[in-house]
Amino acid sequence: MKIVILTLGCKVNKYESDSLKYNLKLKGHDVSSELEPADIYIINSCAVTAEAEKKSRQMIAKCRKLNSDAKIFVCGCASQNNSKQFIEKDATFVSGVSAKIKIADALEEMGEKIAPLPQQYEDDMHAEQDRARAYIKIQDGCNNFCSYCIIPYLRGRSRSREIISILNEVAALSDDIKEVVLTGINVTDYKINGDPGLLTLLERLDDYGKRLRLSSMEESLVSDEFVIGLAGLRNFCPHFHLSLQSGSESVLKRMNRHYTPAQFYQSVESIRRYFPLACISTDVIVGFPGETDEEFNETVEFIKKVKFSSLHIFQYSHRQGTVASKLPDIAPEIKQSRFEVLNKLKQELQVAFIEANKTGKVLVEEKVGHHYVGYTENYIKCYIRSYKNIINKIIDVKIGKSFKDGAKAKIKKFGNFS
Repeated sequence: MKIVILTLGCKVNKYESDSLKYNLKLKGHDVSSELEPADIYIINSCAVTAEAEKKSRQMIAKCRKLNSDAKIFVCGCASQNNSKQFIEKDATFVSGVSAKIKIADALEEMGEKIAPLPQQYEDDMHAEQDRARAYIKIQDGCNNFCSYCIIPYLRGRSRSREIISILNEVAALSDDIKEVVLTGINVTDYKINGDPGLLTLLERLDDYGKRLRLSSMEESLVSDEFVIGLAGLRNFCPHFHLSLQSGSESVLKRMNRHYTPAQFYQSVESIRRYFPLACISTDVIVGFPGETDEEFNETVEFIKKVKFSSLHIFQYSHRQGTVASKLPDIAPEIKQSRFEVLNKLKQELQVAFIEANKTGKVLVEEKVGHHYVGYTENYIKCYIRSYKNIINKIIDVKIGKSFKDGAKAKIKKFGNFS
């Protein structure tokens, strides 16, 4: 049977879809991730914004155009939030966040079945890894309840995967996979037997000889002890995605973010003390309810002070069911104007970060046109010319000028790569 799995949203969703894909293949099905004619479509939906939820609904119509008689299964955060919206769009079967892997055994199901959110980590998903970089899910759920975010209500409370399960999955990876990215809804909250365990996990994984990268983290995780521990690892990639959201203390309070800009800056200073050329990227929301010109300017000045390597900028999106949804929204044109200011600053910061780096080790992941493309340890996207196939190799490069969304790079010495 031909099955297509379509994934919207975060890396956690991608990992879960890859796990489902692997499970379905074991049962003899022909499975792909491309939007193409199929007997069954599985849509792994996203609800992080209203737009993401809308795209999840629209995916049903796209599938119907390819095969009007196909069965369409929907799972994930958007269906957990509101299953009826997909039933009304003619989905065959709708489930939620929990027990996604069981869809592989439920291809004859119809209607909807939203299981209760799990209290423990569901350790029944193991993704098929077919790239140079493997994403490994270590945690699910979130306890933060930021006032703008609906995900804790849809994913449930934070729960961590057993360390032995993670180590076993990494140990089973192919030698062709050179890098492991630890991902989760809130990786910062990873625990071992109820105690903070992320550094311990990284120390254990360091023995496997693969580059180690964290998908994102909260400011609260960063202490001198934690950063010193990272500096002692052989394979850790100095790439820190620290979620800021706003550089204004008053906005952070309304967001229910439990730090001040001053505390955030101290964390950045701790990182740069041990990793001077670390990539420090962040998320910023513009146009949060009540954000004044003065508060926005505080964010701009704070971003300049930190000198982030890169920004992920989002215009505030109203999410029904969150605390912030009860606050008066800001005009769309103001959000757009503020977005454009930060986007311009983002370009300047990225160029400055690239120019500060002269060399790096690039894990080559693909070929795009005439260039081989991959990332340095500190997450500079490099475009490399080579007469040899260097995909899945880690190579020493000289980093040149900015190019597209990264930089051009030259191989320092052929043969000097693994």
